[in-house]
Amino acid sequence: MRITLIRHPQPLVAAGVCYGSTDLAVAQEHIDQVFATLDGTLPAGAPIYSSPLQRCAELAKRLTSIPPIYDSRLAELHFGTWEMQHWDDIPRMEIDAWAAAPAHYRPGGGESVLQMATRVAAFHASLQAAAPSDAIVVCHAGTIRLLMACHAGLAPADMALRAASTPHSTAYGERIVLQD
Repeated sequence: MRITLIRHPQPLVAAGVCYGSTDLAVAQEHIDQVFATLDGTLPAGAPIYSSPLQRCAELAKRLTSIPPIYDSRLAELHFGTWEMQHWDDIPRMEIDAWAAAPAHYRPGGGESVLQMATRVAAFHASLQAAAPSDAIVVCHAGTIRLLMACHAGLAPADMALRAASTPHSTAYGERIVLQD
């Protein structure tokens, strides 16, 4: 199976804001730019799975003539009370606590990376069971890091540790292809 991962376009949010699972809109011109970059590069007829958050869902709808399959397991990490706060306004001791236990700490009382890894692994297992020859997944940078770790054969605890220790480097609209 070949899985094409696509990160959503840049959402409408100020720089330096923690937005995780907040459902943010995307400017139409950003969707158009990503679509133009991807047009003709995706496997024809492949099912498209998407996070239900609109920054992913709007692009997924544009990429296909059939309805995308929305799956909440593809959503970004829920940062609890940190959502929509400027990173600089989050108390340093809370950031340090997360850094000390990156897989298990629940930022802002939200979701731990291990909890997210468990749901992403469940999505990956269901995708493997469906066994399409190609699949397209429109999701988030954190979800992409976890899917890459899962595709490499790691269990959720190891996925969480790898994702938490891997610097974020997936650009908005970037396409990454995973091949079995």
